Amino acid sequence: MAEDARPVYLRLRDIITASILEGDYGDGDMLPSVRAFAATQGANPLTVAKAYQSFQDDGIVVVRRGVGMFLADGASTRVRDMERERFLGSVWPPIAAQMRRLGLTVEDLPLGQNA
Repeated sequence: MAEDARPVYLRLRDIITASILEGDYGDGDMLPSVRAFAATQGANPLTVAKAYQSFQDDGIVVVRRGVGMFLADGASTRVRDMERERFLGSVWPPIAAQMRRLGLTVEDLPLGQNA
C-alpha cells in the first residue's frame, strides 16, 4: 500500500514512533496533548486521539487523568522492538530481493550518518 494511502492516524502514529526512536521522548515523558499535536500536524483531534489510543492499547502510553499522556516504563524498548520486527518482517524482504536483482551487497550501501 502506498504510504499516502495509509490512514492518517497510522501516519500520525509513525511520526510519534519516529520521535520515540530518535530519543525526543523517553520513558515517563509526557506526549503533546491531543489538541496541541493535532494543531502542529494539521490533523483532526479525533484522528490524533485514535493514534494515541492505539499506543495506549499497545501499552506504550499511559493516561494520567487530568494531567496528560505519558510514555510507559519500558515503552522505548518496546517501540524499538516492534519497529525492528516490522522492518525485518515486511520492509526488509522486498529491499533484500531488489538488492539481489541488482547485484548489490551490504558493502555497496552508503551506511554512514549522511546516508
